[in-house]
Amino acid sequence: MRLFGREAELKALAELVEDPARRSGVLLLGEAGIGKSALVAEAVSAASAAGLRVLTTTGVEAERHLAFAGLHQLLYPVRAGVDALPAPQREALRCAMGLAEGAELSGYLVGLATLTLLADAAAVQPLLVVAEDVHWLDRASADILAFVARRIESEPIGMVATLRAGERSHLQDAGLSPMPVDRLSDEVADALLDSIAPGLTPEVRARLLAEAAGNPLALTELPAAVGDHGGRGPMLPLSERLERAFIARVAALPVPARTALLVAALNQSDSVAETLAATGLILGSAAELEVLAPAVEVRLIELGIGAVRFRHPLMRSAIPAASALAERRQAHLALAETLRDQPDRRAWHRAAATSGADEAVAAELDRAADRARRRGGVAAAIAAFEQAARLSQAQDRKADRLLGAAELAVESGSRGTSERLVRDAQALELSPRRRATAAWLLSSFEDGVREDPSRVPELAELAASVAADGQVEPAVRILWGAAMRCFWSEPGPAARRALLAVADRLPVPAGDPRLVAVAAYVAPFERGGSTLERLRELAAVAGADPEGDRYLGSAALQVGAFDLAARFSAAAAPALRAQGRLGLLPRALAVLAWSRARLGDLAGALTAAAEAATFARETGQPFMYGLATAVQAEIAALRGDHGQAGALADEAERVALPVGARPVLATVQLTRGLAALSEGRFDDAFAALSRILDPADPAYQLALRAYCLAELTEAAVRAGRTDAMRDILRDLEPLAAWTPSPALHIGLRYARAVLAPDEEAEELFTAALRADLTGWPAERGRLHLAFGEWLRRRRRAAESRTHLRTARQTFDALGMAAWGERARRELRGAGESSPNRDPDAREKLTPHELSIAQLAAEGLTNREIGQRLYLSHRTVSTHLHRIFPKLGVSSRADLARVLRISYGSDE
Repeated sequence: MRLFGREAELKALAELVEDPARRSGVLLLGEAGIGKSALVAEAVSAASAAGLRVLTTTGVEAERHLAFAGLHQLLYPVRAGVDALPAPQREALRCAMGLAEGAELSGYLVGLATLTLLADAAAVQPLLVVAEDVHWLDRASADILAFVARRIESEPIGMVATLRAGERSHLQDAGLSPMPVDRLSDEVADALLDSIAPGLTPEVRARLLAEAAGNPLALTELPAAVGDHGGRGPMLPLSERLERAFIARVAALPVPARTALLVAALNQSDSVAETLAATGLILGSAAELEVLAPAVEVRLIELGIGAVRFRHPLMRSAIPAASALAERRQAHLALAETLRDQPDRRAWHRAAATSGADEAVAAELDRAADRARRRGGVAAAIAAFEQAARLSQAQDRKADRLLGAAELAVESGSRGTSERLVRDAQALELSPRRRATAAWLLSSFEDGVREDPSRVPELAELAASVAADGQVEPAVRILWGAAMRCFWSEPGPAARRALLAVADRLPVPAGDPRLVAVAAYVAPFERGGSTLERLRELAAVAGADPEGDRYLGSAALQVGAFDLAARFSAAAAPALRAQGRLGLLPRALAVLAWSRARLGDLAGALTAAAEAATFARETGQPFMYGLATAVQAEIAALRGDHGQAGALADEAERVALPVGARPVLATVQLTRGLAALSEGRFDDAFAALSRILDPADPAYQLALRAYCLAELTEAAVRAGRTDAMRDILRDLEPLAAWTPSPALHIGLRYARAVLAPDEEAEELFTAALRADLTGWPAERGRLHLAFGEWLRRRRRAAESRTHLRTARQTFDALGMAAWGERARRELRGAGESSPNRDPDAREKLTPHELSIAQLAAEGLTNREIGQRLYLSHRTVSTHLHRIFPKLGVSSRADLARVLRISYGSDE
C-alpha cells in the first residue's frame, strides 16, 4: 500500500540510500502508529533495489534486559566475518554475542569489533543498517549502535533508526539526523481513510477521523473495529482505543491460537520454534504452525521463515495486558522449560512467573547478572540484580543485590538508577558495613565535583570504618574517591590531614599506585619527596599495568614531575585503548596532554587533548571534557592562535564554573594569562594568573598554583608588579623546602633570576641554565629568552644573541609561535635578523588528522591505526587521502620524513 503524505520523508530516505557515505543516518521520531515502520519498509525496499545489503534489528520490550540481544540480531547475517577480525576484537564480539566465554570485556571493544565487521562487509557491498524501536533495545546494543553511528561518516554505511516520541535512546546523541514524523493533515487523513474503508456512513467516518486525529495506524485499523455499534461509545485515548481493537480480535480466536499468541507476545525472540514448543507444553500436545493461522488471518501477526512478528508493538503489549495472571504465569513457565539451554532467558521467564520470594530463582538471576557484566552488558546486569533483590528471602541478600546493582550503575554513569537502588537498600535493616557502602555509593558520581567539600572528612571516617571491618579494597576505593575531591575542589587542611591519617594506617604496600596517588592528591608538597621517590622507582616498570600507570601519571602531575606524568600516562593510554576501557582512557590522556603542554610538546599534547575531549564527551564525563578542552585552549595560546584559545577557554569555563571544578578553571586562567602576555596586555596577564594563587578564587588549585611561576613572574615584571611577585615567592618558598618538585624548583629558579638585582641576576641565570632540564625544553627556552633579554637591556648585544637565537630555535621547533616571535623581536633589537617561520606539518592538520599521520609515520597499517583510535580502517584511509595533499606528500615514507623535520628530530 502506498504511503499517504510522506513525500518529504521518502525523499530524505532516498537520498540516504543513494549515497550512504555522504549522509550517515536518520533517526525517525514519532508516536506509536505514526508510520515510522512503514517509512523504514520503503527505505529497505529502495535499498535492496539499489544494491545495498540490509541488516536489521528490532527492539522488543521483553528483551530489554538481555545484553547484546539486539546486536546479535543485527550481526547474525554477517557472523562469518567475525573470524577475520583482529584477535582482541574477535574474542570480544564472540563473547558479546554469546558464542564464547571469556574474561570481563569492554563494550567499547565490542563497538570497535562491530564497526570493523560492518566496514569490512560494506567494502564488498554498501550497507543499510536498520534499528527499529530503539527505545526497547537492550542498553548494551543501543550503546554499540551509537558508537558505530558516530564513526561511519566515511563508510558506505547508512543507518535508519526509529524512536517513539517521549522515549530516550543513546542514538539521539550519536549524530543521526532527526526526522520528526508528524500526524497526517486532515486532507491526507481523508484520502487514506477513503482508501481503507470507502463505504463508511458520514457519521462513522467523522467519528473515526476525530479519534484517529491523523494517526495512520488508527486510520488503518479502527475501521475494522467499528462493528455494529456504528462507532458509538465513549471517546477513549487513541492507544487504548487501538489496544481494545486488537484485543477484540484476539478474543474471537480459538483457545489454541490465543495461547500461542500469548506465548509469542511474552517470548524474548521471534522464533516460531520456541513459540510452538512452549505452546505445546501448555496444550499438552505438540503444536503445529497451523495453530497461528487464525491470528494471521485477522492481521495480528505475520509469519516469516522461522519467525513470528507482530504487525505493530501495540499488538504485542496489548495481548499480555488483557490476559489473566495465571495464563501469563503458565506461558512464562512453559517458555522457561523450553529455554533450558539459554540460562539468561530462562532466568528472566522464571522470575516473571514468580510472585513471592524464591532464592533459587534469585540465584539464577545473580548468575545471569554476572554473565552480563563480564560481557559488558552493565544495564542488563543491573536489571538482573534488581530483580533478584525482589525475589530474595533474606534481608542481607536483598541489600547486597541492591547495592551491587547500585555500584554497577555508578560505574556506568547512571546516577538516577544508582540513587534509587541505594534508597531502596537504605530502607532495609543494614549492617554498619552496608550502611557505609550505601553512603559511599551516593557520593561516587563525577568524582564528587558537585558535592560539598565538607563531606570529605566523612569519607575519611567511612574508609577507616570499612578498613576496620576487614574490607581493605573497598576502603582504598573510598579513599581514592575522597582524594579526587581534593583535586577538583578544596576541602581544607584538616580534611586533607584526616585522609592522610587513614591512608597511613591501611594495610596496603607503600608502593601501591593507588596509595601513591592518594598521597600526591591529598598532600602534593608535604608528601612530594616520598611520592617522587616512589615514582622514580616505579618508572622502570612503566607499561606493565595500565591502570597502575594511570594512577602514577596522575600522582606525578600533582607533584610537578611533568616528565614522569607524561611517561606514565603515555604508557597507560595504549593498553587502556586496546582493552577498550574508554572510561579511564580520557583521564590518562588528559594528564598526558596537560603535562606535555607544560613541557612544550605541543603536537603530542594537542592530539592527546583532542582525543581526551572526544572520549570524555562520549563516555559522559563532563569535567574531564572541560579539563581536556582547557588544555586545548592552553595549547592554542602557546601556538599564538588567540581567537581559538579564547573560544576554547570560554567553553571549558562554561562547563566548570557552575560546579567550581578548580583544575579546569586554573587552566582557563593560565590560558588567558598566556594569551595576554603574548599580546602585550601585561596587567591582564598578571590578573589572570594571580587568580590561580588566590585561595578565595574558584580557579585556585592547591598543586597547580605552584607550576606557572615563570609566566606569572614575567607578567609581574612587565606590569610593574615586582613587589607583589616577591610577596608571592615568599609564600611559595617554604614549599620548596618540603618537596623536590621539578616544576616548582624550575619556576623558582626562573623567578629568582628575573627578579634579582643586577649584581646577582647573571649568576642566577647561569645556575638555572646549568640545572638538568632534560625533557623540559619549553622551560629551557624561557630561560634563554629571559637571559637574552636581560643581557640586551644591559647593552651586551653580542652575548644576548646566543641565548635569543637558542630561544627562537627552541620555540620554533616546539611550535610555540607567540614565544618564537618574541625571540625574533629581541634578536632584531640585538642587531640580528631571523628567517620567517613557515607553518610546519603539524599546523596544517587537525588534531585528529595529526594523530592518524603520526601513527602512519610510525609504520602502522590502516587497520592498526583504526584499532588505536577506534575508527574503521576505511575511515583511516579516507583521512590519509586528505592528509597527503595537505602536506604535499605521496607516500608513508614521505609522511615520516616531513613529520621528523617538523619535530626537529629523527625520533
